[in-house]
Amino acid sequence: MIICPGGQAALSGAFRALADPGDTLLVESPTYLGALAAARAAGLRVVPVPADTDGVLPEQLAAAFRRTGARLFYCQPLHANPTGATLAAHRRGEVLAAVREAGAFLIEDDYARDLTIDGEPPAPLAAEDPDGHVVYVRSLTKSVAPGLRIAAIGAKGPAGARLRAVRLLDELFVAGPLQQAAIEFVTSPAWDRHRRALRTELKARREALLAALRRRLPLDHEPVPRGGLHLWVRLDDGIDDVALANAAAANGVVVFPGRSWFAAEAPAPHLRLTYAAAPPELMDEAVRRLAAAM
Repeated sequence: MIICPGGQAALSGAFRALADPGDTLLVESPTYLGALAAARAAGLRVVPVPADTDGVLPEQLAAAFRRTGARLFYCQPLHANPTGATLAAHRRGEVLAAVREAGAFLIEDDYARDLTIDGEPPAPLAAEDPDGHVVYVRSLTKSVAPGLRIAAIGAKGPAGARLRAVRLLDELFVAGPLQQAAIEFVTSPAWDRHRRALRTELKARREALLAALRRRLPLDHEPVPRGGLHLWVRLDDGIDDVALANAAAANGVVVFPGRSWFAAEAPAPHLRLTYAAAPPELMDEAVRRLAAAM
């Protein structure tokens, strides 16, 4: 386990440590735009793999490995950003088998483990990987505070050695006081209380957003996410998602256009609506302003 200054730094270092410029990175489609930016900054060729509400399609992943010769796959198997999808239990073994068969690494971005709302989250994919194919990233930034820029990345064997070398080159180490603050928090009784409160508040905000959408702006959205921070909604064909996001911002509500989250051309217009950033009592007004912008 290597301590890093936030999940974004962990991803950037992993891409540079495990691939060379010009290599191919497979990603779910859509996927986290920060990962897309970091991969392109590292000079990687990003190839999308189709996914649905149960996560990445294993047969499509295996085919992409064979077609491209890729040796790296970036994945968010739990409450993926932006869709909220969780990799289904019946697909987990098939995804890991596709990675092993390709002799590749799977970078598991487990950013939302502490953001589960309904039920209990499945174990990380890394827990089912005895051979070191999974590189595991876990961050406290989303679950504690944006200013707590601290994360860990875990890898075995030569991959771990390469990751340590990159981290030493980039920043030597994460500041000791920041590490001490993090460990004191996650080992105190306040940590469990905080996670329980977080679950309760996220559920209230998610339900308030869903209720406001039903009242004011019925949009086609993916099945309700069981955790995470976002709702992924499908817009009608012909709506310009970027223009709509700009109009919404001018109307005092922030939403994110969907096209930024696709590695290739977006198949349809979408919006990412973040329910975590506003209290429940503001959701109805936010959706009213979004409807006016639309």
